[in-house]
Amino acid sequence: MFARRVTVTRIDAAGERHACPIGQIDNFAMRNFTNDAVFDDTFPADDGVLEIGNRVPLDRLRVAMADWFWRKGYLKANERLEMIEESPRP
Repeated sequence: MFARRVTVTRIDAAGERHACPIGQIDNFAMRNFTNDAVFDDTFPADDGVLEIGNRVPLDRLRVAMADWFWRKGYLKANERLEMIEESPRP
């Protein structure tokens, strides 16, 4: 089910990258917070690592997670969230 692996990084005002803590990723991934079935196929695997299913649209996930992080105070106004899907392993 979790066929894709995504890195989740917070970029601060100085441009430095920081892996998002697994607790913050997990907080978003819980269905009772997002209330959106499309994100059910997400699994926080480690700091900065989210495994997702094939039906999860990465662009929509990025926008929803960034919004959630800003509302929770995980991101400051001058920071942004970056999500990069890793290439599949051969």
